Amino acid sequence: MTVTGTDIVELDRIAVHEALRVVGLAAEDDWGRDTPCAGWDLRRLVAHMTAQHLGFAAAARGAGGEAAHWREPADMGEPARVHRVAAAAVLAAFAEPGATQREFMLAELGAGFPGRQAMSFHFVDYVVHAWDVAATLGVGLELPDDVLGAALAVARRVPAAPERRGPGFAFAPALEVPDGAGPLEEALRLLGREPGRWPVRG
Repeated sequence: MTVTGTDIVELDRIAVHEALRVVGLAAEDDWGRDTPCAGWDLRRLVAHMTAQHLGFAAAARGAGGEAAHWREPADMGEPARVHRVAAAAVLAAFAEPGATQREFMLAELGAGFPGRQAMSFHFVDYVVHAWDVAATLGVGLELPDDVLGAALAVARRVPAAPERRGPGFAFAPALEVPDGAGPLEEALRLLGREPGRWPVRG
């Protein structure tokens, strides 16, 4: 599957809105919960998600090489609100005419990427992070099959070499995918998540 053109903008929008939905479910006593991201509680995870939104929004407008745009907010007293503002910023930047044709400089990777490819990085990140939040809260993820299929297509292209995975990198080492796994489970396991450890609570 190739994720191109305006399709990636729409796919990303759907993933970001699902992340907004699940973050919005968090109650005050949920922010200290452990998450599938080792060492991060929910507040820290949402701070990271917020920083990534702001960084990608800057990258879409030609300023992604500036490390300041990728920093986590100092004030995370209202995580859902801060995250919501950042999500609106990245959605607006990606929706600008010609955004998919621009080069995005991604400071954390130290390189520039074509707009469509950079947006695909953001897209798969937000499918996974939406799941991270949902898993933390014990709720299900609500994404259409075509979105999950597209996320899996991107996940299969993420480099799996050991020197590109683990602490300090975006994803943990890939895990074995069992026979019969659905697209979400396969994508998560390819990107180092163990969905079986985080059951949906009734």
